[in-house]
Amino acid sequence: MPRCELTGKGPVVKNLVSHSNIKTKSTAHPNIQQKKVFSQSLGESISLKLAASTIRTMEHKGGFDPFILRQPDDVLSSQALRVKNRIRRKLGIKKVAQ
Repeated sequence: MPRCELTGKGPVVKNLVSHSNIKTKSTAHPNIQQKKVFSQSLGESISLKLAASTIRTMEHKGGFDPFILRQPDDVLSSQALRVKNRIRRKLGIKKVAQ
């Protein structure tokens, strides 16, 4: 099942409810895209699987670097966590205890 590497968005189970109140299970999958995102601080493109809503949010928040630095570590994939740590080291930001 596809999952967004920055937000952890994945498939959700939902009920389709008819007029006669019959509930039918179905799954809704996020719109996952394979995208290359440019990191200003690293000066290179990183290929990640992202939800379309995450791409829009990332542009609204000011780009890839500020967005990934604000994300909690537990929702990031292992690849995204490695990129976040590389950006942190490059910018000289200490890890903040949560």
